[in-house]
Amino acid sequence: MADRGAPLDVIAASLRRERARTGLSLSEVAKRAGIAKSTLSQLEAGSGNPSVETLWALSVVLDVPFARLVEPRRPQVQVIRADEGPTFYSERSDYVATLVASCPPNARRDLFRIAAEPGEPRRSDPHMPGVVEHVVLSAGRALVGLAGEPVELAPGDYIAYPGDVEHIFQALEPGTRAVLVSEHT
Repeated sequence: MADRGAPLDVIAASLRRERARTGLSLSEVAKRAGIAKSTLSQLEAGSGNPSVETLWALSVVLDVPFARLVEPRRPQVQVIRADEGPTFYSERSDYVATLVASCPPNARRDLFRIAAEPGEPRRSDPHMPGVVEHVVLSAGRALVGLAGEPVELAPGDYIAYPGDVEHIFQALEPGTRAVLVSEHT
């Protein structure tokens, strides 16, 4: 018979992450959810056996979908090719703006110009939790993204990937250029 228990390590990490996001204390979350502080403490430690009712109450207090508490986080990768995205034209000049990523509330971003040549890829160790990197390739070709599954980009292509896992940038043509935005939330 398959294991039918709750994924305690996933639940523990999710509860800690979401409680930190809200800025609420352990006591306050427990009080609002109508559970004992010791129960929440055990759940955040990866022990206990949470009922669906307890997890549902916590998801309501933390203002997250139930699934966010019980499913492992998966890296989200988004690719927008050069000819994709909502486009806006200027009435007064030869100017076209294409939205590739909007800034979430309370985000902090660092912007870099990248110049790279073919050879060994630039491997980056995981950054602090929550970092997302955005790259728009402006010239050349490159493999960019998660170390195990980089995506080949051509000029104008965009990729977003979690910066808190190992990632690479490898130029495939001389004169490869890009814009990198590192978003810290």
